[in-house]
Amino acid sequence: MSKCKVFFQTLGCKVNQYETEAMQKLFEAAGYEIAQDISAAGVVVVNTCTVTAVSSQKSRQMIRRAAKGNCIVAVVGCYAQSEPEKIAKLDGVDVIIGTKDRVRIVELVEAAINQREKIFQISNVEDINEFEELPHSPHRTRAFLKIEDGCNNFCSYCIIPYVRGRVRSRRLESIRAECLQLRAAGYKEIVLTGIHIGAYGRDLSGKINLVDAIRTVLDAANPLRLRLGSLESAEMTDELIDLLRTDSRICNHVHLPLQSGSDEILRAMHRPYTTKSFAELTARLVEEVPNVSIGTDLIVGFPGETDENFSETLDFIKGQPFSKIHVFPYSARQGTIAATLPNQIPPQIKKFRASLALEMSRAKSKAFSECLIGKTVEIIAETSQGGFVDGLTKNYVRVYVPDDNLPLGSVLNVKIERLHKDGVAGFFR
Repeated sequence: MSKCKVFFQTLGCKVNQYETEAMQKLFEAAGYEIAQDISAAGVVVVNTCTVTAVSSQKSRQMIRRAAKGNCIVAVVGCYAQSEPEKIAKLDGVDVIIGTKDRVRIVELVEAAINQREKIFQISNVEDINEFEELPHSPHRTRAFLKIEDGCNNFCSYCIIPYVRGRVRSRRLESIRAECLQLRAAGYKEIVLTGIHIGAYGRDLSGKINLVDAIRTVLDAANPLRLRLGSLESAEMTDELIDLLRTDSRICNHVHLPLQSGSDEILRAMHRPYTTKSFAELTARLVEEVPNVSIGTDLIVGFPGETDENFSETLDFIKGQPFSKIHVFPYSARQGTIAATLPNQIPPQIKKFRASLALEMSRAKSKAFSECLIGKTVEIIAETSQGGFVDGLTKNYVRVYVPDDNLPLGSVLNVKIERLHKDGVAGFFR
């Protein structure tokens, strides 16, 4: 009997993207074909996100669209973990899996096919103590490599520790094994991903840390590039900065979530740094890591954020060497401390503050990109569309080359001529 096709829809972060690729491999190993269009699928897997209210809403919309077809619908991930009862009430949902047991997805989907009854597989995150090993095969030019899951920070606004659990680190021998596969497959860029990669190793014996994981990847995969995921500023150790400075394979790009430029709001958020320590770190990175780009996240409209607090934030980020700022209006998440705080900010004020922060973000991104005009940069061709091939510089600027026949994955030296779309454009040299 032939197997039906499986279609995947994914919301959220690079960790979700990695986990989708792993689930695709599980289905392929079981004899299923991955559908490129939802209309051709007998099974639809929706990998959800719940980091903001908008993410949860998008997850629900995606689930409803999937359930309109005559297919088995499996809902997995963070939104499934946080709101399984709500999902169960949606017509057409057959399987609900949280942030554990994704390795069993084929088994659970086949049980739903045979039994035609709803299957719940939701674990208590407090009982999840081990990193879930998933067989993985990248489906992109850049290979994501998940080295960690969970978070211990419990920032007052964040739902993620409640749906992902505490830090679980992948063992170095498992990281090495996947890196050897990536090396054999010829991947030129590896992106380290996790929920809180700066906490890597805290749950392992032997005083292992993120630098050990990085060295393992560099040794086993020897990629042309290794790109680090988001890191907390307090976790940028001397050893890690020295590695960034001295090993040319590590991309000169770091993402350091700031969240607020007001020390009063940072304390209310339970963030483990001050604006002073953050500014000292970014100044050091600019001084020690050539042409470094620094991205950040910013939450506006946190409960109790006054006009003065927000002005402090704008003044602070204006003086910071950011190349990109991701701006999020504060979103109350049930079960977090911040959701119970007084002085919740009205939506129209949050929207106005977000617009001002986004204006500054666009200006900083433009200024950083303009510095590349007239220079020759290296990219790895990543996608091809609309007559252009595009890829990223090591310091995370999108570069467009007007030639859609260049093979994806090829290394290109590009002379930058002008700003273009969300980055720059030039010609292949």
